Amino acid sequence: MKLGPADAKRPNPYDAQCPTRQILDRIGDKWAVLVLGRLAEGPVRFNQLRREIEGISQKMLSQTLRELERDGLIHRAAFATVPVTVEYSIAPLGQTLVAPIEALSRWAETHMADVIAARLRYDRALQAA
Repeated sequence: MKLGPADAKRPNPYDAQCPTRQILDRIGDKWAVLVLGRLAEGPVRFNQLRREIEGISQKMLSQTLRELERDGLIHRAAFATVPVTVEYSIAPLGQTLVAPIEALSRWAETHMADVIAARLRYDRALQAA
């Protein structure tokens, strides 16, 4: 296959220096996917997110929210209450990820049994060897 001039400028995520790697790292992170999926349902406060996303630590949730906000995928709104109320919502850029995230979730739900069966076959074959 011959590459044309337009292909020379196209990002190459297989290149270690390509900036798309950083973006793929972010949207490929399980916590980021879960946070974005939840925020697609509507705005939510920090502690509610922490309760709803089982297994995420306070530190990891804070870090994930900060990174998603930095990338322009979510909004953080602070309200002058005592104590301060902070609410997170999905940004327009983050909204563009909702359909791909939902597609991945549907794929996982549809193929979960197949993956589990494949793992069992693999583990049995490894033990037999």
